[in-house]
Amino acid sequence: MNKREILQLYNNKIMTKKGFTLIELIIVIAIIAILAAAIFVAVDPARRLHETRNARRWSDISTILDAVKKYQADNEGTHFTDIANLTDGDYYRIGTESSSICDESCAGQTPSPSCVDLTGIGTNYLAVVPVDPKVGTQAITGYMLMKETSGAVTIYACEPEGEGPGGNDTPLEIQVTR
Repeated sequence: MNKREILQLYNNKIMTKKGFTLIELIIVIAIIAILAAAIFVAVDPARRLHETRNARRWSDISTILDAVKKYQADNEGTHFTDIANLTDGDYYRIGTESSSICDESCAGQTPSPSCVDLTGIGTNYLAVVPVDPKVGTQAITGYMLMKETSGAVTIYACEPEGEGPGGNDTPLEIQVTR
């Protein structure tokens, strides 16, 4: 075999190597990027966060109301002292705060200037007073209470979020009455 034949065999080997061209790789990456973007839009993580926080709010107000009603059942129909002393039909923010910050609007209502403190209800009823997952603190929980003359109690979430695309729909009214 001469040099020319060897060179030709070598070139044939190089030409028969299999692989992807740069154009093919770019096309595949572009398709993957388009599919990833479509899935991200379909999943809408912002909407899922709003839905998750609203589910937590439903759970929190149910927990608070369960504690209030269990206390009432265990005490022969008498409300917890801080609730019994409230004016029937008035709205009260739930929290430990004692200043005028308690009268900030909540769930479309203007609450009384004092908060109702549920921390003294007892750990066998409510170990920790739940707080709103986005804006709540122990001082101002993000929840509101209203006692009716019939003895029924309604707990409201102050800052519910819309659940539509991106969380932009009209916020739900999150409240439970017993």
